[in-house]
Amino acid sequence: MAKHPVPKKKTSKSKRDMRRSHHALTVPAMNDCPQCHGKKLSHHICPNCGYYDGRQVLAV
Repeated sequence: MAKHPVPKKKTSKSKRDMRRSHHALTVPAMNDCPQCHGKKLSHHICPNCGYYDGRQVLAV
């Protein structure tokens, strides 16, 4: 049976938290729709009115 590597020392809370410093989630940037002035993601169809780039793409 193969032996697996095991840490020699316990990882401190400081080292553990420094490793996790990049794990935070970010809120997506929302823009105003020029048609209905609702919130939408950039380069996406507006979920409220169905418009994209000045024309209706989706019937809502």
